[in-house]
Parts: sequence; structure tokens; C-alpha cells
Amino acid sequence: MINLTNSAVNAVKGAISMSPQPASGLRIMVEAGGCAGFKYMMGLADEPKPEDTVIEHDGVKLFVDNKSHEHLAGTTIDFVVALEGSGFTFDNPNAMSSCSCGKSFG
Repeated sequence: MINLTNSAVNAVKGAISMSPQPASGLRIMVEAGGCAGFKYMMGLADEPKPEDTVIEHDGVKLFVDNKSHEHLAGTTIDFVVALEGSGFTFDNPNAMSSCSCGKSFG
């Protein structure tokens, strides 16, 4: 299961409501790359792909492909507002290491 904090739910709902393109949820993927081996990718999506698992959390739909799901099981996604910048953070229990930017893991 992937969890969203209240702050992340509100950020996604705000992004969906402001999107110029139709969007019904948030696609979350893990791809090879980044400084630590894998990187998180996110973007609004109109509908799930056939290979996606759909997770609904407080009215927000997450679309996660099966390959990425195994890397993300148990992850909590938060949205943090800070002086250095705002953005999503990932608390991933499957990550053996992560880079200082917090956007990639190994």
C-alpha cells in the first residue's frame, strides 16, 4: 500500500483542479536513473493504463504500474512547504540508500 499524508492529498487535489488538461489522478512511477539508481516520477493522468494498480486515498486516485508498485510498497508520500522549496517527499522503506535531493534511491 502507498500512503499519502493530508498535505500530499491537498497538493494533488489542488493540482488536479488547476490542470489545463483533464486529470483524474496521479501517476507514480519508478525508473532507472538518478544519483542512487532509481528515481521517482510523478505526473497527473486522465486514466489508468491496463497494467496499473489504482489506489484511492481520501478521494485521490494513484495510478501505479506493477513494476513500480513493488519498489513503492509501504511508501508514504508527503508534500512539504519549506523556505528552500516545496515539493513531494518519499519515505520509502524499500530504499537501501537515497541521494541528498530525496528524488532518487537505491
